[in-house]
This record gives sequence, C-alpha cells and structure tokens, in this order.
Amino acid sequence: MTAPEEKNMDELVALCKRRGFVYPASEIYGGLRGFWDYGPLGTALKNNIRDWWWKCMVECPPIGPDGEPVSIVGLDSAIIQNPKTWQHSGHVGGFNDPMVDCTESKKRYRADHVMVYKPIVPAPPMFAFLEGDPKPAEKNAKKQKIDLANYEIVSLLELAHEQYERIIGPDATKPGTLTEPRAFNLMLDTYPGPIRGEENKAYLRPETAQGIFLNFKNVLDTMRVKVPFGIAQIGKSFRNEVTPRNFIFRSREFEQMEMEFFCPPDESQKWYEFWRDERYKWWLTLGVDEKNLILRDHGDDELAHYSSACVDVEYKYPFTAPGYGELEGVAHRGCYDLTAHSKDKQNNKDSNTRLDYFDQELQVRLQNEGVDKDEIKARSRYVPHVIEPASGLTRAVLVLLCEAFTPTPDRQGSKYILSFKPKFAPVKAGIFPLVNKDGMPEVAMKLYNQLRTKHVVEYDAKAAIGKRYARMDEIGTPFCFTIDGDTLTDQTVTVRDRDTLAQERVHLDKVEAFLDAKLAE
Repeated sequence: MTAPEEKNMDELVALCKRRGFVYPASEIYGGLRGFWDYGPLGTALKNNIRDWWWKCMVECPPIGPDGEPVSIVGLDSAIIQNPKTWQHSGHVGGFNDPMVDCTESKKRYRADHVMVYKPIVPAPPMFAFLEGDPKPAEKNAKKQKIDLANYEIVSLLELAHEQYERIIGPDATKPGTLTEPRAFNLMLDTYPGPIRGEENKAYLRPETAQGIFLNFKNVLDTMRVKVPFGIAQIGKSFRNEVTPRNFIFRSREFEQMEMEFFCPPDESQKWYEFWRDERYKWWLTLGVDEKNLILRDHGDDELAHYSSACVDVEYKYPFTAPGYGELEGVAHRGCYDLTAHSKDKQNNKDSNTRLDYFDQELQVRLQNEGVDKDEIKARSRYVPHVIEPASGLTRAVLVLLCEAFTPTPDRQGSKYILSFKPKFAPVKAGIFPLVNKDGMPEVAMKLYNQLRTKHVVEYDAKAAIGKRYARMDEIGTPFCFTIDGDTLTDQTVTVRDRDTLAQERVHLDKVEAFLDAKLAE
C-alpha cells in the first residue's frame, strides 16, 4: 500500500471531482469557500460509513467491561435550538478563536495556526506561514537570500506584539501587516421568524452534543434505559472556520457522529478507558491501516476547563505526513453539560428541569451493605458523568479516500485505483457483457437484476472492456463479473479482482454467494 506521504492531494481531489465523489458547492457561481457537495459516489461512501457506525454504536453496541451489552439509543435533534442553549453551554462566551488580519493581503487567519520562522539571533525579518504549509515563507526567505537554517519555528502567539512589525504574513510581501489577535466567535447565526434583530438571534449548532444533553431527561422518561447508557446522534454541524483548508478536512458545514455516554461518577474512568479502546478498534474495521493511526492524549494545556481527560484518534493524512491529524476525540466531560443546563438557583435560572439521576440499584446495594441513610441519600442521586466519543462523518469520508487512493502508474488503463474495503465501496460489483451481442447482454442483465436486489451493482455494456475495468478501478469497485463466449456454453463468468487483477471462473449460480462472502469479510 502506498504510504500517505507519497500520495498527492491534488490528484486525489481531481479524481473525486471527475468520478463523482465530491464537488465544490455552488460551483457554477464560483463556489463558496468551506462548503462542499457530495456527489453520487461520495454520498454512497458516506452513507456506508454512517450506517456502519450506527450499527456498531446503536443497533449492536459492544460488550461493556462488565461483560454485558452496552445500552445506547439514537436521537435526531434540531439544528437550531433555543439560543439559551449556547449561552449555558459556554459557546456564546467561550467558543472563540484568536484571529489576526493582514492589511496587505486582506486575509484573516487563526492566530494559533500561524507559525513563524524566528531568527535564533534576533534580526529582521521573520517569515509567517499557516501550520503545515511552510512553502510561502520559504519562498519569501529565498527572495531575500536568507538561510532559514538559522531560524527556529514558533507560534505567532509566542511573540510579543512589538515583534509583529518584523513579520512577513503568510500571504504578504512586506513586514508589519499583521494585526493584534482578537476573539472571533465560530458560531454561524440566523434569525428565525419575520423580524431580524438581536433579540431574535439564534445559532446553527456548532456540535450535535448539546441536543443530546437537552434531551437527557426526555430519554430517561420515555425509554427503558438506566445509567450507564448512551445517546447517539449523526447530523450536520456548522462552524465559521476562518481558514477552511485541506479539501474536506476542515470545512464550515460538516456531519458529526457523536455519542454521549452517561455513567456514575465513580465509574467514569473505567468507561473512558473502555471507549478510548473501542473507538480506536472501530477505525480498523473500516480497513484503515493501523500504521496510519495513533492515540494521542491531550496535554494539560489542551484540555477544556471541564474535562479531566481527552484522547484523539489521529490519522496520518497526506497533508500531515509524517505527522498526524485529528480524526476522533474521546473526551471525559465530567458532569459539566448536564449541570450547565440543569435548573439551579445559583447556576441556571432559565432552565425548568433538573438533569440529575436517581440510581435505584445503587440505593438498594448500599442499603444491603448497611450504609448510613444520609450517605445513601447523597450517593444515590447524582448528576451523571459523560464520556463523549465524537468524530466527523465527512472527515471519515476523507480518511477512507486517502487510505484507498493508490497511484498505479504501471497499470494499463487507469493511473489510480481506490482500494476500499469491499464492504464500504460505493459500488460492489460491475456486471459486463464482453461484447454487446451474441446473447451476452441478456445473460449479463439477468445476473444484474439478480444481484441488484441485495447489493449496489452496475451494468455496463459500453466501450472496450479495458475502459470499463479502468472506470471501476477508479471508483473503487472491488469485483467485476464478465459474461463472455464461454458463459453461454459452461455457465461460468470471469470475476476480476480490483487490487490483484487476478481472474477466476465462477459458475453463474455461485456468483451471488461469492459476492456475499467477499462483502462480509
């Protein structure tokens, strides 16, 4: 398999456009930065990942550390919630990133994403660049005949403001054009109803999690669940990213797959470790090479103020290699969110609901242990702690595209193939008559109609067989079944493997069982 650092993102992006995976949004009007449309094959790939996540998390969740099946239910909450949601969650006041503007290029950057070549021995100038792409800074340095070997790389936020006058911005040609960092709220706002005004302002959700917390009591009251249990949700979220970049890696509209797992406070560490390990293993089931995945614990300076632990599953993207970039976060959120939204005279006068939990089983156990009544009362009613595995569905699409994208310069017909694990390929098989005559189309169409009731397959009788194979390779179809002259006499077809190019003969009656077995692997 081709290493990530050897894969060209421009070639992958071009392939995605040409073969119907991802298009720029509103392209006929010049597009809109940070927004993407998913074509027919991209939609199919996304849905395959989504359905597998839902099956593994909700329909058939894993066995817990106690040997019992984990209980998780699903939810689909509104994108727009009461604005008080975001005030009490901390997003209105705290969901801000430091931004800097460039007076020359008129561009805006997240300050914590701007890196600077700073001379080890103080001397102007310094060269800024966006994290992960030092080429513009290196180009500027080359123009001025400066050797960057005498420089160290630091974050813009590490520099004193008086040093800004020596910095050449990421897209600038002269120093001193960057402004001081200032807060910038990442939420996109809207105005439901007929009147536009501050009193009517609402927000497009920046995460799906808060809708889960708001419905915690509703789920408790209407479903047969008890702590520990989880609530899972897949849906659109929106963040006003200042510098969307790296294709669909960081965009302003994206889909998330999140689960909030509610557990007793004294069991939270056990469940944190459980979900950390389970979520890492899940990515391997998608066919991601373990060499391209790592678990990275957050340092103390990265943790949210309410979080006691957080770990990221990171992937070695072509644009981060040899380093890694975030794929999924597993966070120990404590009781912060339920407490923030809970009715409390000193905390939240807007809410009309207490979001705590009465643990009857714990009460009975403590009574049997002879624990004091006051202690039983104090311990059996609590605000659950929350473990949150949260990943981007659209980012998962990018990971599978990056993982599957394989340059094949020596292969006849196509320069690239997409080596998806068969289960997740948008199209599972191609059905081809070798030539469009002599009874072959009729046999091929009969096989197609048989398979299409169970799997996504395509019938294609146009062009030379080599071109049909090449197209299937580029869209990631794992198998092609070809009906030829021998089929009419011995009732066997040729099945071709996308990755190995190996061909074998399979009886027509066995094709469905053959494909079923391959897709189950």
